[in-house]
Amino acid sequence: MSTNSYEPGKIEDRFYKLWENRGYFEIDGNKAIQEDDKKFAIMMPPPNVTGSLHIGHALTFTLQDIITRYKRMDGYKTLWQPGTDHAGIATQNVVEKQIMAEGKTKEELGREEFLKRAWKWKEFSGNTMVSQLRKLGVSPAWKRERFTMDAGLQKSVREAFVHLYNEGLIIRGNYMVNWCTHDGALSDIEVEYEEHQGNFYHMKYPFADGSGEITVATTRPETYFGDTAVMVHPEDERYKHLIGKKVKLPLTEREIPIIADSYVDMEFGTGMVKVTPAHDPNDYEVGKRHDLEFITVFDENGILNDFAGEFKGLERLAARSSIVKRLDEEGFMAKVEEHTHQVGHCYRCKNVVEPYISKQWFIRSEIANKSIEKTNDGLAKFFPPHWINSYNSWMGELRDWCISRQLWWGHQIPVFYCSSCDHEWASIDEHPTQCPKCASKEFAQDPDVLDTWFSSALWPFSTLGWGNGDSEMDRLFETDDLKEFYPNSLLITGFDILFFWVARMMMMGETFMDKLPFEHIYLHALVRDENGDKMSKSKGNVIDPLDTINDYSADILRFTLAISAAQGRDIRMSNDKLEQTRNFTNKLYNAAKYLQMNAQTFPDINGFCMDTNLGKYMVSRLNMATKEVRAYLDEYRFNDAATVLYRFLWNEFCDWGIELSKADKASIIELGAIFKEAMRLLHPFMPFITEYLYQELSGKELEDTESIMISKFPTKTKKREKEEAKFEIIMDAIISIRRAKVLVDMANQKIAKAYVKIDGATEKDKEMMKPYIEKLAKVEEIEFCDSKIADAVSDIGEKCEVFIPTASIDLSPIISRLEKQSEKLEKEIAKLNGMLNNERFVANAPEDVLAKNREALADAQSKQEKVIEQLNSLKS
Repeated sequence: MSTNSYEPGKIEDRFYKLWENRGYFEIDGNKAIQEDDKKFAIMMPPPNVTGSLHIGHALTFTLQDIITRYKRMDGYKTLWQPGTDHAGIATQNVVEKQIMAEGKTKEELGREEFLKRAWKWKEFSGNTMVSQLRKLGVSPAWKRERFTMDAGLQKSVREAFVHLYNEGLIIRGNYMVNWCTHDGALSDIEVEYEEHQGNFYHMKYPFADGSGEITVATTRPETYFGDTAVMVHPEDERYKHLIGKKVKLPLTEREIPIIADSYVDMEFGTGMVKVTPAHDPNDYEVGKRHDLEFITVFDENGILNDFAGEFKGLERLAARSSIVKRLDEEGFMAKVEEHTHQVGHCYRCKNVVEPYISKQWFIRSEIANKSIEKTNDGLAKFFPPHWINSYNSWMGELRDWCISRQLWWGHQIPVFYCSSCDHEWASIDEHPTQCPKCASKEFAQDPDVLDTWFSSALWPFSTLGWGNGDSEMDRLFETDDLKEFYPNSLLITGFDILFFWVARMMMMGETFMDKLPFEHIYLHALVRDENGDKMSKSKGNVIDPLDTINDYSADILRFTLAISAAQGRDIRMSNDKLEQTRNFTNKLYNAAKYLQMNAQTFPDINGFCMDTNLGKYMVSRLNMATKEVRAYLDEYRFNDAATVLYRFLWNEFCDWGIELSKADKASIIELGAIFKEAMRLLHPFMPFITEYLYQELSGKELEDTESIMISKFPTKTKKREKEEAKFEIIMDAIISIRRAKVLVDMANQKIAKAYVKIDGATEKDKEMMKPYIEKLAKVEEIEFCDSKIADAVSDIGEKCEVFIPTASIDLSPIISRLEKQSEKLEKEIAKLNGMLNNERFVANAPEDVLAKNREALADAQSKQEKVIEQLNSLKS
């Protein structure tokens, strides 16, 4: 080979630049091998411009790259669409922290200047993420890279919004939403619920007429200032007589009625519940049914207002202890009990989320109806298939989607309000010049921005030019893209964004394109540590893919992820697995070195005729591997495809093919051609080392020749039955002789003679088999026989029976050793049986001790059976 060792760091950077500069990743990069009517499109889930590559990204993009490289080599016109996401809340939080570190606020900076800072951060972070992806060896069409807020996609977003607005599918109004006092409105799935050890506060509400009091319980005493009723079940005999009476709110003089509503659970607590319509989603519905007043007791930042009396100006959660203390001092706190309950937190900043009435923009839930119907008609297929149940479960409970966010970074809502005539309109034009109703120039745009997932939901078709106008035509997209690449062939992403992103792409794609955006949807599981624990910085168990690439290589990380990616199962990553893959790459490198010790260059397999028996056998095994790899990749069973490649290259080619070639030097040229073809088969998984070894065995440098990545993926799947049958016998005979040699303590020694008994083989076949068996079994002479050989140890394989003559071997020390071993095992078995048959021991011993003893007994019995079998063979 041209270098003493393979250096992944240098090779990977060099090859990647060559591939990209030559345009191999673009849709015409494989033009020479493209076949008519074969199109493949896959969208990169756009990573946020706020972070760096993590192990979840590495899995997603590795799997996407494997399938893309496979399709590209298989003659498909292939588009892997790359891009990044503006990540509204996350990016704004990052930039705000930078500004705060300078002792300023975003309000002091102003919206325009803040957005300049955000764009600057986007350039830095987006470029960082993209450069990290390149280190992984991924091959998307980088020249078409999009950003969810680039000029074309901003037009696309306005187009979609205005259409839905004019259709009455986007509406605005005062609704109860999930409210983060830092980040504003959140959709239901942006709220993460965690178990919280809190309290139940039992508060006394005196009757307005002074005739007594009632007790109600709450987990959130700071909201009681917004109570507008107390509620009981209409059938609850305990409280029927109280319906219609009024009570006074503690620490205030405000009176509220006792009402009846079947929502109340009579069995829970006292069966009497306070109603706070502006601060609880269930109370909100009760308030609407009973026409109650909606009283908001804190502002958008969580600061208590005038309704909270003496507590005005305090932050809602910080005020809780003060309010409870005051209620207790005034005799309104009956008791406090510990209570475990679920508390919603903002998925970004982890702040406690409040139900809050706010004027927001929503997309009506009926927009999803057709996409649900088409998905269940089988027009999109999930891998693994059980995910359709989760999809249906969530979509069945779908509510209107809150799409407005109280941020500055994002797509500003394209709705304008005229101050002259109060007209409201949505505009595709980014900068309208006058009110379309009265022609006034006195109007303002809605200050809010759209939920990040709104623009992401358009990703499968907006990136192909839909609604972009002509500004980026023929640069970031082409005229026929929508026709050629929509619907996308496949989506690969993590199951955790099935509802955030996948379901929303389904509803938007069907709405605007009249077709679901994907034919196949592959949802992968989580990458965990070797103990099965979720990775987190606090646990210190995070695996950084960039560190892993530096320590091992991109190929090793990719193959380890792929071979571990069983559908529907979490991946456990460990250094042991990475080391195992490293050993695999070393095995490949050493196989190539061995081949080149015998010849400098090797031909491609196409048009090359296999003349040797070993060549014919090994090409048959390659064909079987090709058949399995293709079938598994077509079903997205990445781990199974990787396992086939590992098994073929390590076990079949290296452990057998290379070794057998030592008895048949004429086969080495053929094995080199087979190995090169196997590099094509492995290339989608390990692009760098396969390119390197392929070019080395071809006697070429990549700088001067075409890449393996735009060569044809192996297609031949014919099995050579006769050759395979012959070599199954050869390998069985070698294994059987090796086992028999162990019996006579001659495992690694060369012996003079061995006999092999085979049924049905011709004399010609036996002559062909002989040199292989002699060489690998280390026997000077193999003789084929038709019957049992006397005075010999034997071993029965699956295809043959072998005999090693013992006339010249002193068996007595071997027999003596085995007899002593048998006696020792007999004592061990008796001891373990005695313990396990002792009722007192069994009754008192811990279960793990009993299990270990049973396991030890089974192991000793198995060993003794083998020793006795060996003794019988030697004595006979």
